[in-house]
Amino acid sequence: MSTTFQPPKSFAAPHVCGLSQPVATPSGMNYERYQPFHPMSLPDRTWPDQRITKAPRWLSTDLRDGNQALIDPMTPARKRKMFDLLVKMGYKEIEIGFPSASQTEWDFVRSLIEDPEAIPDDVVISVLTQAREDLIDRTVQSLVGAKRATVHMYNATAELFRRVVFHTTQQGTIDLAQQGTRWVIDAIEKYLPDTPVGYEYSPEIFTQTPTDYAIEVCDRVMDVWQPDDEREIILNLPATVEMSTPNTYADQIEYFSRNISHRDNVCISMHCHNDRGCAVAASELGQMAGAQRVEGCLFGHGERTGNVDLVTLGMNLFSQGIDPMIDFSDMDTIRRTVEYCTGMPVPARSPYAGDLVYTAFSGSHQDAIKKGLEDLETRARAEGTSIHKIRWEAPYLPVDPQDVGRTYEAVIRVNSQSGKGGMAYLMKADHHLELPRRLQMEFSGVVQARADDSGHEVTSPVLWDIFDSEYLRRDTPFKLGEFTVGAAHGQTQITADLDVRGKQTTVTGEGNGPLSAFIDALGQVGAHVRVLDYTEHALTSGGDAYAAAYVECEVGEGDNTQVLWGVGIDPDITTATLKAALSALDRA
Repeated sequence: MSTTFQPPKSFAAPHVCGLSQPVATPSGMNYERYQPFHPMSLPDRTWPDQRITKAPRWLSTDLRDGNQALIDPMTPARKRKMFDLLVKMGYKEIEIGFPSASQTEWDFVRSLIEDPEAIPDDVVISVLTQAREDLIDRTVQSLVGAKRATVHMYNATAELFRRVVFHTTQQGTIDLAQQGTRWVIDAIEKYLPDTPVGYEYSPEIFTQTPTDYAIEVCDRVMDVWQPDDEREIILNLPATVEMSTPNTYADQIEYFSRNISHRDNVCISMHCHNDRGCAVAASELGQMAGAQRVEGCLFGHGERTGNVDLVTLGMNLFSQGIDPMIDFSDMDTIRRTVEYCTGMPVPARSPYAGDLVYTAFSGSHQDAIKKGLEDLETRARAEGTSIHKIRWEAPYLPVDPQDVGRTYEAVIRVNSQSGKGGMAYLMKADHHLELPRRLQMEFSGVVQARADDSGHEVTSPVLWDIFDSEYLRRDTPFKLGEFTVGAAHGQTQITADLDVRGKQTTVTGEGNGPLSAFIDALGQVGAHVRVLDYTEHALTSGGDAYAAAYVECEVGEGDNTQVLWGVGIDPDITTATLKAALSALDRA
């Protein structure tokens, strides 16, 4: 029967010193020269009630936006390696370059098209161009021989760019977008009359463009392209510079999706940069708001702070039970390949892929993970299956590291912040020792003291060295020699040879078992020991199996009493038990 706490009628104030709210200090920075982003009003927004239930269309721009932002752009060989990786992972739309920008870019596009094994039939390559006739002509010409392709044209629509960069009007921007689209059509008819070619248009700096004006520009572009059921258009709405919170971007996407013409023949695409660190959130909310396609780079490469990270987006879907339609099962190979191709390391904390993302140092985290993995094993045994086939639920681990090619070996690592849970997990996983709970607590203190002294991580081999020196290699003042176990007076009798501070002696004792008899015998050499707890288990199986024994002892008398654990390991369980008792005594 549950009860509800009833406070006394008179509740005395606690005798503690209250803490008032801290007062922030002005930064002194010149913040007043910046102005807040003014979001559009969309009070009837519906996207917050939507859910992402399937993967979007993905486009990788690693070979274009990602490559152009590298200090040292990829060589043709590295670009090919990146392309092959993207194909292997399952990307079906890949932006392979800016062929009018340089001969190197042109040559790479041609190398892929001219290699009959390079581009699978179900992969669509994309190339980017500005809205200039000569550049468009050169771009489309680079696609001759392609099985299928997308031409992606853009021009800036934001007021700042019209005024400062291009010195044009709103109508001038519309005219350029329409004329550029005509040039694209003319070039396709000239160079690719029998090739399936798609068209993508980007009102660059979309997020800083009034949404109604962006819609007008795109509608006028579609007046030229004339999309229908057999002639899709991709309208890409880039957060070329991230200027607002993700919910504001989602409002812009939903409003655009509601009001654009030819909606059934339009694929709304997003290209989010990460200037405010919110590209992943913006891309996810944008999908909820109606976008169908996402452009980005593996691990967020791209101009300035990068494009949205396609790995994070895809794995976010995976972690929610949604197939990302991209294969991330060998994450370390993906990461190594991208690092090789770009010359840039993937940060240790990069979601799902960094060295430390499945690693816990905190003691409470380690303990929870340890218990979670044990629970998974228990559930799997109960269901008669493996861990990999049951529903994943584990504290602090949103996905099973093994699903992306990792192991559990690096999940728990020990430093001065770690607790007994992490240490116990490593001792069991790597060294097969199932330490009793109170021994875990005692050994944790030993490990933390060593970690504090060194200031470094305690790796699994170092952890074993600490355990070995603390519990197993102690042989002074007592060292066990030969012993025999028999029966006398209805009890177990033991006779043991001991080395006591360098002197050989033989002791005899009786008890209700070998350990009890041995403790009795130790009294003959002045040792005062009382057993508080005892446990044992096999370390290995088979004829040469080893056993581990753990003995908790009260050692000493009166004010000098200590409670200490001892550990023994031996092929013979009785020997292991006696060694454990002496281990505790030697540690006193």
